[in-house]
Amino acid sequence: MSLKNPIWQQPGWPNMYYDRDRIAAESALARRAQGVVEGKLAALGLLQRRELAAEAWTQEAASTAAIEGERLDLLAVRSSVARRLGIAGNGGPAALRHVDGLLDTMDDALENAAAPLSHERLQAWQAALFPTGFSGMSRIRTGAYRDHAEPMQIVSGRPGRETVHYEAPPSMQVPAEMDRLIAWFNQPDGPDNLARAALAHLWLETVHPFEDGNGRVGRVLIDLALARDSGEASRLIRISQRLLEKRADYYGELERAQHGPLDVTGWTAWFIAQVRAACEAASAVMDASLEKARFWYSHRDRELTPRQRKAINALLDAGPDGYEGGMSTRKYEHLTGASRATSSRDLIELAHAGLLRQDGAGRSTRYVMNIEGWGSASAAEQ
Repeated sequence: MSLKNPIWQQPGWPNMYYDRDRIAAESALARRAQGVVEGKLAALGLLQRRELAAEAWTQEAASTAAIEGERLDLLAVRSSVARRLGIAGNGGPAALRHVDGLLDTMDDALENAAAPLSHERLQAWQAALFPTGFSGMSRIRTGAYRDHAEPMQIVSGRPGRETVHYEAPPSMQVPAEMDRLIAWFNQPDGPDNLARAALAHLWLETVHPFEDGNGRVGRVLIDLALARDSGEASRLIRISQRLLEKRADYYGELERAQHGPLDVTGWTAWFIAQVRAACEAASAVMDASLEKARFWYSHRDRELTPRQRKAINALLDAGPDGYEGGMSTRKYEHLTGASRATSSRDLIELAHAGLLRQDGAGRSTRYVMNIEGWGSASAAEQ
């Protein structure tokens, strides 16, 4: 292993390092996936980019909150994001103040990626998450690092039967620890930005500088590192959604890095692999968007009813695997509100026009997109 130079030094803490050859190999794989995303982004029109960014941002906000056990109103988040990006919204409900605060922090990480990290910036992010000064029913210190005398512990389990997963450094050490983190993060040299994102997140979670909100602030720090690395494309890389999907592994890898030996190769490699997976997922979403754009361009002169357009868009949005096994008359009826007879007639017309392809017959009739490789396997299973 190539183990050179500690990543950071903390008072009373061991020096931590990683296998640079292994991390370079993981980064190369992630870079290839990232490059595909950036290339496909360049092929999209402005409206498509905004629509994809809006949905990705919405899902990222919901995911980072869900990691902490909070469920956001997706319609409210989507509406707020649409307003921020200048997209015609769906008239959804207004987002709660703390949700808008979360969106503010995520927006700051991307739009002001080149601005240096600072104590004030981190503290502003945390304060935005708790605009009332309360976390649930408890008043907490906001816009400042923790200063209480009792230990800061990460626990789980019922009261009286808690499991302590980690105890952070005492509050009196936090300012000095954060000085070191900020100076390291801002230095122009140092590790590759993907490794920097992994290490900065681990470092902040280990210091645990705030009374609450450390996880969300730590994931915004990831957003900042990725935005410095790939700019606009980073909005489409749903890393928090990926971490939510792998939440047990996410917590396990963090805990191992905080309790294990000096070598943090495992955490860093695992994190970069999640970035690669998020890039691959973003690429698949963009493929579907490009396919949708090509489809409508090739049928731009076709006169369709609003019902038919809605059904076609639902099938396109479902992607190559099909709309729950293909569109049936009953599904069309439910989706559009049309009568059974009208639904059947609309689908037959779309098939005759070459937009859809009929699979099966009788009660097993399903319609799928008339695009090569789309829908056949799923529809055949129905």
